[in-house]
Amino acid sequence: MKNNFRKWYLLFSLIAVSAVILLSFTGFPGEKQPGGSSFMSDVPVSGAFRLPDSVSFAGEMMPLGNFDTRESLDREIIMTAYRHGSTILIIKRAARYFPVIEKILEEEGIPDDFKYVALAESELMNQVSPAGAVGFWQIMSATAKEHGMEINNEVDERYHFEKSTRVACDYFRKSYQKYGSWTLAAASYNGGRNAIDEQIAIQKKNNYYDLLLSDETARYIFRIAAYKLIIENPSNYGFSIRPEEMYQPLRYTEVKVDTAVTDFARFAAGFGTNYKLLKFFNPWLRKPFLTRRTNKTYLIKIPEPGSRTEFEADNL
Repeated sequence: MKNNFRKWYLLFSLIAVSAVILLSFTGFPGEKQPGGSSFMSDVPVSGAFRLPDSVSFAGEMMPLGNFDTRESLDREIIMTAYRHGSTILIIKRAARYFPVIEKILEEEGIPDDFKYVALAESELMNQVSPAGAVGFWQIMSATAKEHGMEINNEVDERYHFEKSTRVACDYFRKSYQKYGSWTLAAASYNGGRNAIDEQIAIQKKNNYYDLLLSDETARYIFRIAAYKLIIENPSNYGFSIRPEEMYQPLRYTEVKVDTAVTDFARFAAGFGTNYKLLKFFNPWLRKPFLTRRTNKTYLIKIPEPGSRTEFEADNL
């Protein structure tokens, strides 16, 4: 009897100690991190968020009166809001890159909401898909070449932030001219115009919300809408991020280069920076050198002096 009591006592003690250790690493539910950290706060334990009364994409209203539309949006909001680390990073990156995207969208006559397409495509990272799509806007090689982008072993302009954004805008514009719907234009960016055309012909419908599409394309607009809702009102979805925690826009000057560069490390040093930062600002440069191309001029971004260290540590 005494031995059994001792075993149960030891087991209970082990469980209690394990729980204390776990909570010391993860924090107690609803507890904010020191200094008002940017992690989740006041997240509904039910896993549900109240859907807005109305949601639009590029001025086109979502038919939230339809149960399937509401449930599709609900799914993407829950999944996005509870991808804590990824969504926090997306919000922070948006502060850096959205001002540039917004300016280009305005210049190209594309609705501002299309900036959220870049989040659905790449989470604002220079990713490479299994199919070979590249960059923030996940552009395929054939599409890039159709738009005059340079792709070779030294240069890949699909990684050029501003140029790839303009190529995406051209696709959106042409799709809108074809479908007369910004929603379908965005969906076609994911599914491709041929796939959209095929389903329109089969189903005799030309409204995104009435079409049965591949799972990825069927979720696409709702993912975009979820990003929009969370970034516009992060606190509604449990995110509390201070302005100083956001990633700041990159500050740089541009240098024209129309000759060969044999060593980009030396080139960077000549402008008071280093190879690592030069490649961060110019990811489209794929090699540590650049061969001269006839009648070709490149604009290479050079970090402004002090831009790397301007963020004060005591702002944290």
